Amino acid sequence: MTITIGVHHSNPSLLYLSRLDYANEELATVGERAAFHAYTNGVLTGDLMGHGIIDFGGTGSTPPVTAQAAGHDIVYAATSAPRPAHGCLLVLEDGPVRSVADLKGSTIHLAVGSWQTHLVATALDDVGLSYARDITAVPSGDDSEKLLRSGQIAAWVAQGAQLVAAMRTGGVHAVIPTADVISDRSVFFARRELIEQRPEAVAALLRALQRADDWAAAHPREAAEIAAEVRGGAVDDWETALRSLPWRIEPVTKAFLAEQQQAADIFARLGVIERPITVAEATVQTRRNNGHHTP
Repeated sequence: MTITIGVHHSNPSLLYLSRLDYANEELATVGERAAFHAYTNGVLTGDLMGHGIIDFGGTGSTPPVTAQAAGHDIVYAATSAPRPAHGCLLVLEDGPVRSVADLKGSTIHLAVGSWQTHLVATALDDVGLSYARDITAVPSGDDSEKLLRSGQIAAWVAQGAQLVAAMRTGGVHAVIPTADVISDRSVFFARRELIEQRPEAVAALLRALQRADDWAAAHPREAAEIAAEVRGGAVDDWETALRSLPWRIEPVTKAFLAEQQQAADIFARLGVIERPITVAEATVQTRRNNGHHTP
């Protein structure tokens, strides 16, 4: 049988997996094979999974929450280790924003619907502000750094080579360390049917993912060249960014699920998701049944 793996440029582990032979090598040991489905935006992962286009995917922390709230029967498979240097909320070094509370009434550029929504919404919630009411969230673009430096926006969530380049240029700093707000993990999830009926295949795929991570850790320059080819930016900046990542696949833990539940609760209050959810239902221990779950 074939497992269709979603690949988008924001998830480096899956990007490198799609360029290597590890998935088919590991899946062959359990009589399966891999196919890759490429798309441009990780926010689409839940819908692609829910409509049966992909079986397995990886994103930041927000898309699985929104997918579950949309009614897609997903199950968390694994996470990366925390990524404290992966991205952060930048403000001008000599600007008016000195703390998260100073962001009230301001415009923030970020990748809306990604892990960056989790970061900003949680940081604001921690100081009693609302992502929905107290700031204007605008999708980031190629001009986000320029707009920040000119004072036209108050903050910008940067990651990867863009973050490295901005910090190298100077004049900006993180208003709060990302690790003080969320763990910022890469999250891997799949259709429930795949995880429950073919667990050996999922285990093989996770072994392949770790091998791809091991390759990236051992070949940072080659990995950076691929990232620059796919996403733009300077190879040197990508190498610096990629060297900062943990490159380690970990099991889903109660602490991770608790953090996801905190995000889901905030999103439900804000209307980011259409209904409250119980994150623990997206695990192999529980199954949905007419709105309820059973062990």
